[in-house]
Amino acid sequence: MPNPAKSWREIPQRYRLEAGKCTKCGAIAFPPRLICPQCGNREFAATKLADAGKLLTFTIIRVAPGAFEDQAPYAAGIVELDDGARLTAQVVDCDFAKLKVGMRVRLEFRRVSEDGAAGVIHYGYKFVPE
Repeated sequence: MPNPAKSWREIPQRYRLEAGKCTKCGAIAFPPRLICPQCGNREFAATKLADAGKLLTFTIIRVAPGAFEDQAPYAAGIVELDDGARLTAQVVDCDFAKLKVGMRVRLEFRRVSEDGAAGVIHYGYKFVPE
């Protein structure tokens, strides 16, 4: 029987920020896709995403969904990485009043959640101001 924790860790886009780069037009797809959204090609090469970029837009979540109630208020943003890929994630370790569209941020892996009594810890990426 496969080890769920091991399978979870081995999802390339989750822990290695691995995307698919179209071999025909060079478009980056994250998470990886079977068909290029730009040109329809079906061949991709694995590529690691850039770990920094600029904040395109953000919002402050003050009334959070149940699973995130203990984290509210928190900031969530869309960032265009230096290689052109766009990701959505929390923006952490900052004063919300100082968040600005266009500011530089970098990706960091952080603890996202913990599962019940088993204590399995899930990690993911978050943005931090540079």
